[in-house]
Amino acid sequence: MIPLKILLIEDNPTIARQVGEFLQAHGWQLDFAHNGRLGIGLALEQIYDLVILDLNLPDIDGLDVCRQIREGAQVNIPVLMLTARDAFADKAQGFNTGADDYLTKPFDPRELALRCRALARRNQLHRSNRICIGELTIRHREQFAHRAGRPLKLTATGFRILIILARAYPEAVSRSAITHQLWGDNPPETDALKSHIYSLRQSLDKPFATPMLKTITNVGYQLETAGEN
Repeated sequence: MIPLKILLIEDNPTIARQVGEFLQAHGWQLDFAHNGRLGIGLALEQIYDLVILDLNLPDIDGLDVCRQIREGAQVNIPVLMLTARDAFADKAQGFNTGADDYLTKPFDPRELALRCRALARRNQLHRSNRICIGELTIRHREQFAHRAGRPLKLTATGFRILIILARAYPEAVSRSAITHQLWGDNPPETDALKSHIYSLRQSLDKPFATPMLKTITNVGYQLETAGEN
């Protein structure tokens, strides 16, 4: 599993430091925001596996921060509210605003880590092993794909890229999103993605009359079937 990348929006420097040190000890990367505006900006600019959100922020209420992240983010980022507001009404308001989980202070950091891991796994739920897009069929568990009945010779990384694009179909996936899913925050120094995309094209498209892998200028890549372009 790729190490998690987490955004912690917390104005209390002591709590931020303690949470950061504990989670970083798991090999996870944390970015920190000490107020709501900075947190919103980071959440909308970067790609995170999870946002841990305090509700009592100095500039914007955490509920509004959650709402703006939900409205503006390109992907659905799990949000864990970490707060001293412990009444049932507070929890209900948090979940109704868009929280995926809610943990009250004081808390056991081990429980926080468990919840982070569980939230990050949610995007794996209810996913079929078999994906069919036009004449392309992918069987995830078997690491196998074929197009028009012809098996595709893919590298391990090429197969992962194909899965990422197929999961997002018919939407495009940005280069940064693909890079993050492949390598987390430690991508190769060279433009390795470009090379892997080239290799994927050789297998997926070269033997066929109609290409399926499309480059979206200034965006990223997208799968499309015949008749969509």
